Amino acid sequence: MAKKSKRGSGPRPGSNRAERVAARKERQRAAMAPPPRPFAGLAAECDLVAMRAFLASATVDLGAGTLKQGADRDVVLASILPGAVRALVRNTDDGPQGIVALQTEMDPDDVEREIADAVVWSTRAEPDADYVRSDDPPALVDVIDPDSTLDVVVHDDFAWWFPPGADVPAEFADMLEQAKDSIMPSARLTAKSGIGAPWWVDAGERAHLRWVRPEPEDEVMNALARLHAAGRLTLGEGSRFAGSFRTHGLLVPVFDLDNELHHEEWSAGLDQFDDWLSEALAVDGDLSTAEVRSRDGIRGRQVTLR
Repeated sequence: MAKKSKRGSGPRPGSNRAERVAARKERQRAAMAPPPRPFAGLAAECDLVAMRAFLASATVDLGAGTLKQGADRDVVLASILPGAVRALVRNTDDGPQGIVALQTEMDPDDVEREIADAVVWSTRAEPDADYVRSDDPPALVDVIDPDSTLDVVVHDDFAWWFPPGADVPAEFADMLEQAKDSIMPSARLTAKSGIGAPWWVDAGERAHLRWVRPEPEDEVMNALARLHAAGRLTLGEGSRFAGSFRTHGLLVPVFDLDNELHHEEWSAGLDQFDDWLSEALAVDGDLSTAEVRSRDGIRGRQVTLR
């Protein structure tokens, strides 16, 4: 008996099999694509990543000159808003003020345009209006001056949800108190290189240093591997490298710290590590055998935020 010809046995256009094959290929392409960096191109990228990823109660004022399209009112970026709304406009003694939340649920592939759209809306909407997304959201770099450095303010409660001097509605009092319990004391440190955003966070039993880095992940990972192999993956006595996590296209090395020490007491150790990391990032060439082993070990130490 003659063998059945396989000619034309592939998926036919328009068939369910063709759709499944096309969908599988699309998923494979998406899996191979680098993760999106919604704040890429902004000088404040690393701090904005920290606000979106792990700062519970923080705000940053988009002051005069920061908004490229101009605005006749204050606009504030915030960690989260009551009811997890995307944005709101409220009346203050100085006039309308827009507030845009960074931690609301968004399409991971469209975070920057969703935030940009909310910022533009907050510059135009009437107080107490409900946010409505536009049909053609702009890019964030077309809304915020990419060269602007932003001063992140960390709060120990959520009183900023309401205008200064305003009475807190009774129905919000319990929610404010419960939300306050979720806040971990945090402070922004500054390494002498000025690169990235090192944040000290007191998680209770121990403190952490979470250093949001702007370089490509592989470059940071290789530099950490070189330091580990050289015995330099440390901030000094009372510190321990815990691992790293990825968020918004960036790698964040994490150190466990003795929380009996004030965050400012880590400045010397931070600057020393900053020097070592800068040197390691500047090294070209392949990793040594010991450094490859270090890199493999570091990759296996993924930190999960709580």
